Amino acid sequence: MANFADWQLNTYFAGLGGAVPEHPFTSRELAARAEAAMDRQLWDYVVGGAGDEATQDANVEAFGRYGLMPRMLSGAAARDLSTTLWGIELASPVFMAPVGVIGLCAADQHGDLAAARAAAAVGVPLVGSTLMQDPLEEVARQLGETPGFFQLYTPNDREVAESLAHRAEAAGYRALVVTLDTWTLGYRPRDLQHGIFPQLKGACLANYASDPVFRSRLPKTPEEDPMGFVAHWAMTFGNPTLTWEDVAWLRGLTDLPLVLKGICSPDDVRRAVDAGVDGIYCSNHGGRQAASAPALEFLPSVVAAAGDLPVLFDSGIRSGVDVVKALALGATAVGIGRPYAYAAAAASGDAAGGIEHLLRWVLAEADLTMGLNGYASIAALREAGAVFRL
Repeated sequence: MANFADWQLNTYFAGLGGAVPEHPFTSRELAARAEAAMDRQLWDYVVGGAGDEATQDANVEAFGRYGLMPRMLSGAAARDLSTTLWGIELASPVFMAPVGVIGLCAADQHGDLAAARAAAAVGVPLVGSTLMQDPLEEVARQLGETPGFFQLYTPNDREVAESLAHRAEAAGYRALVVTLDTWTLGYRPRDLQHGIFPQLKGACLANYASDPVFRSRLPKTPEEDPMGFVAHWAMTFGNPTLTWEDVAWLRGLTDLPLVLKGICSPDDVRRAVDAGVDGIYCSNHGGRQAASAPALEFLPSVVAAAGDLPVLFDSGIRSGVDVVKALALGATAVGIGRPYAYAAAAASGDAAGGIEHLLRWVLAEADLTMGLNGYASIAALREAGAVFRL
């Protein structure tokens, strides 16, 4: 049973020997350092959201509307934060959500590899995005024994979708996470003011450039005609025709557990359960796609409708305290998104080290929050009804 809080003590002990921590200890400071390190167009892409960005701000603010009931003398000196996903035993309930430009956030432009190395070092699963700077196979190799899950943006070319899913399974990813809310781009004013976004310049398209089926659609190779390659990607990226009737096809793409990402309605959860999926991923894409409502408000009803299916959650997680609140509201596992992109950019050339630092302090804070409030396990947190509305 991991004691993640020990990392904090080790930091203090290292300080006695004169070691001054290199990396920040809050998401706010990470964001400030990342903004200073990144070019304006990339920063706006990472930090920006849909419309007036009220939804992405509300994602973060929603956590402030919940509190945890402290319970004393409860024997929580040691905590068990472990959880299970599809038979995979995990030491903690934290995972890294898919970030489609993490590759660009590292100084060497290989942030997907850095994220995988950080995942391997800490034992926190990575959900690798379809939009990678390096092919999914190379990213998987960096994960070591840590599970990786592959996120699929379903293209309108079904044979390309099948190829990507088969490659992910062959590479050792342990689940297929299909994003449902990005069949077209959301209205993003920050990107519009630049008139372009990274993928239209050919960035983060390594999985398409390395895919034999996608390459077979091109009159010239991506190396020979980069602009033609990007243009074909743009025409095939999303699939607006997907309906519930297509879930059976998605289910048939792979033997891996199938997770549907972007589901926030209890009615949709029930349809997904009936369709035979293996997990629900409650998320509003960090407020990047539709300016609507904070995802946290949907989580309890999603969990209730999911029954025995695991519920993954992201959108607005900025701290270990946020992780604990999401767990108390029923999430099986909780994803960190933007903060690890900030960590990669702020790390002065050591993106993997920066992300690892972030993961370790989030886990330490979550562990301490559980212990200081008197909850020895995630089960105890829920059984006590620890979370309340302020």
